[in-house]
Amino acid sequence: MADNNKGVLKRKSYAFAIRVVKMMAYLRETKKEHVLSKQVLRSGTAIGALVREAEFVQSEADYISKLSIGLKEANETLYWLQLLHDTEYMDDEAFSSIEADSKELVALLVSSVKTLKAKNTAR
Repeated sequence: MADNNKGVLKRKSYAFAIRVVKMMAYLRETKKEHVLSKQVLRSGTAIGALVREAEFVQSEADYISKLSIGLKEANETLYWLQLLHDTEYMDDEAFSSIEADSKELVALLVSSVKTLKAKNTAR
């Protein structure tokens, strides 16, 4: 992955983690919701942690693996966000905003993983 793409993914996944932490605090404080928010906190912050871990991998295969796991976490986060919305813990506006960020991370991770896998099979 190009250095610029790495920087974008790192920046966006970290910003997303901050949003998730703040959203979780809001849900716990105002909605008294603790179970679902804990799940979205775990998966939503794991994305950036895995992107950060990928910076110091020992091989390209390990790099692909870290980003693939990050993709799984991003997809899981979308599930928890949808569930929070559909159970009326999140209003439409809040959901639409964070869902867009989450989908953007999924798209970035899908693109990165596909590019890296294609590069490896071309060798």
